[in-house]
Amino acid sequence: MNICVFLSAADLDERYTRPAREFAELLGKGGHTLVWGGSDVGLMKVVADGVERAGGRLVGVSVEFLQARARPRADEMVVAKDLAERKALLLGKSDAIVIMVGGTGTLDEATEILELKKHGLTDKPVVLLNTDGFYDGLKQQFQRMDEEGFLPVPLTDLVFFAEDGVAALAYLEESAGVR
Repeated sequence: MNICVFLSAADLDERYTRPAREFAELLGKGGHTLVWGGSDVGLMKVVADGVERAGGRLVGVSVEFLQARARPRADEMVVAKDLAERKALLLGKSDAIVIMVGGTGTLDEATEILELKKHGLTDKPVVLLNTDGFYDGLKQQFQRMDEEGFLPVPLTDLVFFAEDGVAALAYLEESAGVR
């Protein structure tokens, strides 16, 4: 399965890098392909390294203004002209989406896939990996949107909240009929 991971390119604390490495190892050992922003820095590098070490494939989608940070070795690397094209390519090359810890770029990518899903423009499974409670506030906001009628479909149809990589991957594999 081609699994797109939206995540930070920042250098982060061990409380985020350790679970990211563990999840990457699960992806690689499971024979999955990582589809990611292509950067060879920060948490993106941690995940790409882990998938590669565990035997998985790497498909990167960088963007022109970040091309200098692109991973020099990947099974495939595409360079998009802008962020909008990058998101479209990431989604087009993936079978499922995992949202890991990140900043505004990750949040932008997350809301885009959820908006597409809300309107029935994709049926790809989406997992929000809530490492160390990072997304507790966002989860609460989404639940409020659901409870107060702001979402035309149930929140559970849009995203699965996972507390660890094992639960995230199990959900994706079950959704794809892999298990």
